[in-house]
Amino acid sequence: MASSLPVTGSTHRPHIVLFPFMAKGHTIPLLHLAHLLVNRGVTVTLFTTKANQPFISHFLQTCPHGSINILNLPFPTDIEGIPQGIESTDKLPSISLFRPFAIATRLMQPHFEQSLNNLSNVTCIVSDGFLSWTLASANKFGIPRLSFYGMNGYVSAVLHAVGVNSLLSGPESDDELITVPRFPWIKVSRNDFDEPLNRRDPTGPHLDFITEVVTATANSYGMIMNSFYELEPLFLDYLNLETKPNSWCVGPLCLAEPPTVVTDSKPKWLEWLDQKLAKGSSVLYVAFGSQAEISTQQMEAISKGLEESEVNFLWVVRKCETNVVDELEERVGERGMVVKEWVNQMEILKHESVKGFVSHCGWNSVMESVCSEVPILAWPVMAEQPLNARMVVEEIKIGLRVETCDGTVKGFVKAEGLKKMIKELMEGEKGKEVRKKVKEVGGAAKEAMMERGSSWRTLNELVNQVQIVKQE
Repeated sequence: MASSLPVTGSTHRPHIVLFPFMAKGHTIPLLHLAHLLVNRGVTVTLFTTKANQPFISHFLQTCPHGSINILNLPFPTDIEGIPQGIESTDKLPSISLFRPFAIATRLMQPHFEQSLNNLSNVTCIVSDGFLSWTLASANKFGIPRLSFYGMNGYVSAVLHAVGVNSLLSGPESDDELITVPRFPWIKVSRNDFDEPLNRRDPTGPHLDFITEVVTATANSYGMIMNSFYELEPLFLDYLNLETKPNSWCVGPLCLAEPPTVVTDSKPKWLEWLDQKLAKGSSVLYVAFGSQAEISTQQMEAISKGLEESEVNFLWVVRKCETNVVDELEERVGERGMVVKEWVNQMEILKHESVKGFVSHCGWNSVMESVCSEVPILAWPVMAEQPLNARMVVEEIKIGLRVETCDGTVKGFVKAEGLKKMIKELMEGEKGKEVRKKVKEVGGAAKEAMMERGSSWRTLNELVNQVQIVKQE
C-alpha cells in the first residue's frame, strides 16, 4: 500500500492539513489516512487539542520521526454542562451533550486560522464534517477543503433520497416500511433515523446544526469516504451524479494500520484470546462503541444472554456500565472476559479465535469486521447505525440481526432472543452463509487498498487534483 505519489505539475511536496473531530471514532480513520499520506511522501500537519494529543501521538508512533507535525489548539472552556478538562466526546457525562460540545468547537476558529497563517504551501485541508466552520477558514486562505464523515455511500444515498422526497412526513407508524426511490429494494422506517430527522416536520437547534454541517460539505471541494468502490458502486455513482461535492472512496482506512509496536507484555485480553486459540475454541466479540448509552435493564439482558449462550465471549464495556456486569465473569469463569478499558479493536477482530462480532454497527466497526473477515450480529443503537445495520444484513449480507421483542428497529432485546441469534451466528446455517460472504467482501477490501487498487488510485488522483486546484 505504500507508494510515492506520481504528483505532476508542482514543485512542492503536497502538504495536507488533517483536523479530526474530538471523538475517537472520528479521529482514528484520519490517523490511518495520515499513515497513507506519509507513506506517499506527503507532508502532514494534524490539528488537535492538548488532552487528545497523547492518544494521537501514541497512535502515530510508527510513522517516521518528524513526518507528521501535530499542533494543539486550546479547547473552549466554560461550556454549559460540560466539565472542565473534557475534550473528547467519549468522556462526556451524556451523549445528550454532543451538540453543545460540537458547537463549542467554533470558538477554536481564530486559533486555527492563526496557526494556518504560519504554515506554508498547504495543499488542502481535510476536516471532519462536524467542524463545518473550517470551510470559512479554508476559503479565507484560498485552500481547498475536503469534508470527512465516518459514513458510507449507502447511508448518504438513502438519506438524500429520503430527504429530497420528504418520505418521513407521511407514515402513520414509526415502524411502517417506506420504499426508497431509485433503490426500490430498500425499505426503511422512521425509526431507522435519529433525532431530529425522524420527525414529520423537523425543526430546532439540532436540525440547524445538521443543516450547517451539510451545507458546508456541499460547498467544499470534496468529501472523503471510508469505503471502497466495489462495495457499493450503485450508491457512490448516485451520490456523484445527484449530490455535491464529489465523493472520494479511499478506504477501508483501517487497512493502513501500522505494524504493532512490540512490547514486553500483551494486554490481558489478547493473552486470554491466545489461550482460547490454543484450545481450538471460537470466541464471540461484543462491543457497542464508546458513545452508545445502554440501559441497565438491557445490560442485564445482554449479560444473561451471553451467559446462557454457552459460547466463549470477550465483552468490552464502558466504565459507566461496569456495575451491571461485575458478577458475570464470576458466573461464567474462563468462558468469558469483560474488559473495562479502551482496546485496539482491530487487533481483537484479527485474532484467529474471534469468529463473530456483536456490534452496534458504527461504520468503523463494520469496516474493521469486514477487513478481519468476521461476520456481524447487528445491534444498532443510535445515529446512522440502523441504516448501517440494514446495509450489513440486507445489502452486502455479511451479518445477521438481533431480534427485538416487538420486531421494531429500536425494541428491547431479551436474553433468550440474543442467545438464539448468537447460536445462529456462531453455529447455524445462516451464520455459515454470512461467514462465507464476509470473506469475499474482505478480500475485495484488501484488493482496493493494494497498489493499483481502486482506493489506492483514488487517493493518488485526489492529491494530484487538489494540488492543481491550489495552483490555479
